[in-house]
Amino acid sequence: MNTVLILAIVLSVLILVHELGHFAVAKLFGIGVEEFGFGFPPRIFGIKRGETTYSVNWIPLGGFVRIRGENGSEPDDPRGFAGKRPWQRAAVLCAGVFMNLVLAWALLTVGYAVGLPAAVDDLPAYASISQDNIQVMSVLPGSAAESVGLQAGDVILSLDGRKPESVEWFREYTGQREGQEIAVTYGRDQETVAANLVPQLVPETERAGFGVAIIQTGIVSYPVWLAPIQAAGTVGYFFQEILSAFGGVIRNLALGQPVGVELSGPIGIAVITAEVAQMGFLYLLQFAALLSVNLAVINILPFPALDGGRLLFLAIETVRRRAVSPKVEAMVHNVGFAILMILILLVTYGDIVHLGDRIGQVFGG
Repeated sequence: MNTVLILAIVLSVLILVHELGHFAVAKLFGIGVEEFGFGFPPRIFGIKRGETTYSVNWIPLGGFVRIRGENGSEPDDPRGFAGKRPWQRAAVLCAGVFMNLVLAWALLTVGYAVGLPAAVDDLPAYASISQDNIQVMSVLPGSAAESVGLQAGDVILSLDGRKPESVEWFREYTGQREGQEIAVTYGRDQETVAANLVPQLVPETERAGFGVAIIQTGIVSYPVWLAPIQAAGTVGYFFQEILSAFGGVIRNLALGQPVGVELSGPIGIAVITAEVAQMGFLYLLQFAALLSVNLAVINILPFPALDGGRLLFLAIETVRRRAVSPKVEAMVHNVGFAILMILILLVTYGDIVHLGDRIGQVFGG
């Protein structure tokens, strides 16, 4: 129940902020807003203020906005969406994406002021670091680390009773003990695990080791005046990386090649959200910011039924100097929506296949 509640809160905030952007800019330009809904229908109740009904609905995942004339009808209505200038309509469409980026920036600003988990290498001098650890990034198949169950995300607490001082110290310590047993203590999900590992020659690095890629992490904070600047840079980095990842997926699909990245649907996101929440509030805050940027990128893609798809039709209208037939645009968006639903079902099936045990642990606990 806690898992479902956490996921509902996170997704509701992200989607409501997105819809609030559309709502606010539509109001700014004098476009009629028929309804602003909290959650999705069926409706529990609604309160009408002016021309807008503010409703509370039974499905508590985000919300929606119904804008007057948003389907392209009544282009001569001065208060309808279709009756506004192209740049005003573009602003309304982009407002949701903008608000998701602003939300991510606000979350990260708070996080950086308090302290967020991050890699501690190459940090500026004014960054403050606490709770530094050596963390596993990946495990090489067939390695000594894999044989004892080490996983990405595990924290190396000690080697032969000594806390690792740095990544270099860890590599040197294991590299000098090829064939010798080392007592390793590591942490996972607030539990401590002990194991004995024997460093072996790793062909990829040409030195002895456990077969793990590691990184030094810690809780990194910045002065209050600098936190917003650092947050803006991180939002830009997230946006660029997510957009690049989507570009790679689309390119590979077009070429008939494997996707190359692991995609997650609603169930996958639920599992990850629950696991991140167990790590602590700061991790959940950071993950929510990442999800908000991800939502912004998805919505700006030029695909039918998304904000980006509607922007594409708006660009076509600007070039042609006349709008595409509302019936044709509606049909394209409906087909696009159907394709999106099929993709979500396929990805969800993949989540169930690949995350079976983790799904049971998250929702069963």
